[in-house]
Amino acid sequence: MGGSRSPLRRRGRQDGKPKLRVGATASAGGVRLRSVRIGAVPLVNRYFERLKLEELLRDHLPADDVRQTIPTPRIVLLLVRNVLLSREPLYAIPQWVARHAPDLFDLYDVDVSTLQDDRLGVCLARLFSGTTPQLLLAIVGGTIDKFAVSLDEMHNDSTTASFHGKYLTAQKPVAKKGRLQPAITWGHNKDHRPDLKQLLFTLTLANDGGVPLYFHVDSGNTTDDVTHRRSWDLLAELAGNPDFLYVADCKLASRENLHHIAARGGRFVTVLPATRREDTEFRQRLRHDPQSVKWLPCWTRVEEPDDPCRQRKTAAEPDDLIQVLEQEELTSDGYRLLWYHSRRKAQLDQIARGERCQRTTQELQELQERLDSPRTRFRTRSAVDDAVKEILSRRDVNSLLQVKIIEREEETFRKVGRGRPGRNSEYRRDVRSRFRLAWHLDNETFDNARVEDGVFPLLTNDRKLSPRELLEAYKRQPKIEKRFTQLKSDLNLTPVFLKSPERVVGLFTVYFLALLVHSLIERDLRLALAESAAKASPRDRRWEGSVEVYPEGRRTRRPTTRHVLDLFENVCRHEILQPGQGKNDEPLVLRDDFTQAQTRVLRLLGMDPKKYGR
Repeated sequence: MGGSRSPLRRRGRQDGKPKLRVGATASAGGVRLRSVRIGAVPLVNRYFERLKLEELLRDHLPADDVRQTIPTPRIVLLLVRNVLLSREPLYAIPQWVARHAPDLFDLYDVDVSTLQDDRLGVCLARLFSGTTPQLLLAIVGGTIDKFAVSLDEMHNDSTTASFHGKYLTAQKPVAKKGRLQPAITWGHNKDHRPDLKQLLFTLTLANDGGVPLYFHVDSGNTTDDVTHRRSWDLLAELAGNPDFLYVADCKLASRENLHHIAARGGRFVTVLPATRREDTEFRQRLRHDPQSVKWLPCWTRVEEPDDPCRQRKTAAEPDDLIQVLEQEELTSDGYRLLWYHSRRKAQLDQIARGERCQRTTQELQELQERLDSPRTRFRTRSAVDDAVKEILSRRDVNSLLQVKIIEREEETFRKVGRGRPGRNSEYRRDVRSRFRLAWHLDNETFDNARVEDGVFPLLTNDRKLSPRELLEAYKRQPKIEKRFTQLKSDLNLTPVFLKSPERVVGLFTVYFLALLVHSLIERDLRLALAESAAKASPRDRRWEGSVEVYPEGRRTRRPTTRHVLDLFENVCRHEILQPGQGKNDEPLVLRDDFTQAQTRVLRLLGMDPKKYGR
């Protein structure tokens, strides 16, 4: 065997692993055909070029190892494309790339087989070292300048990302590579997975198109209220001045956070927490003296349907009627406190309260079945009482359902000694407690609770905005919830398992970049549709302001990036080599014809369909 080639080499393998074949090939009569997928990669690449992401990553990431054949910025952008288009795990990315044209990823055919998952993970660790506030400010600053994103109003919220694995090296925050590595640990899991460890992911969006502006990752046991001051300071640096409206949920409403923003000239809108004295006093006033509360009309919400084929609603049948308290109040800190009443929220509150009572009743019935079991473990009244209190507290119906525990003694007789019972047998009398539950709905409390339905308070230090303008600003807060939904569904941020905590935090930067491009595509398309509708005649305005991205050719006024990317998923490029042509000869290149919907989307986004994927 001294001079023979290795069997692995003869079989087309390299380093013991199969060499991937790029694209799908076919041949007949000397004609060879290679088909590679294009998909939506050229569309995503256009936004990479506009944002100059590769250049910015190259300037801020640490230098590559001399053995690194593919630059880290190029691999990072490859991972961003994968998150946007396919959501494959690291070990499946080489096969995913091999189905596409490698030139779309700035790769050669021979580079595809080198994309092992560990090499990709090393690049994620480098990304952890380079993800500094300076890098994020450079990326987002370029986004603001290039896409003219308004920074007048910003929204902040947080979510949790769950993790499989123990991550023993990430039990406590550790300073590593010039950055603080957060602890992957247990906390209040917002995905309802208390069995998994987690990290806290905090995100801030611009109201203009919901474009992400900043993110940071904290330890899994970090509370939301301590993250706002750091976020606001960096946003003030990004905006160049503190005079923007900062909108967040009730976790913002701590005295330290509000004073930090107000003292530096900032403005905020948030919800007054239910634990504040002002909230308790007003709700008691609603219950005991409702005649003293006077509401004024504030906003009649009429939303236009997303489908242009559906009939518009009118003010006679609005989506919601919102009122505001006639007299504005002040908190003990001197901030404006406005109380609102929403008819739609009142209906939802009443339904939710009924569902809570119904589910509580079902759980009490299940508890009764356990009490009636011959092998029940509830032997004492205190154990039953604790179980009942736990059910009522979990469903928040302590004042709505009245539960009574009825105790009775049950006696049994057992023969003493062995053998069959006889005339002279002796028996031992055993007595144990049995429990029955009786519950009923407190109708008076249930009716009194209806007085508070639909009522909610907003807290602000802005003296110029009207009650409706403040309410509209807070009503735009669900934009960030939509981004979290896209992060965990469209971009598939599922429970993560990676080798090291550095790679985990680096992966969050990849998801932030993917979410940034995702939001910019959606923003550009919606702005283009609005401009197209403005130019159309009144008769065709609704039709021109929509696009066919849904199945069955259904139209929408508010398309999402997920449907746009899926629209181009099966676009392929075909290369034909005639008989006699070698591998170095230029093949005949063909591309799948576009549908009418694909052509319109590209033109709305400012792209030439004839040059797409060439």
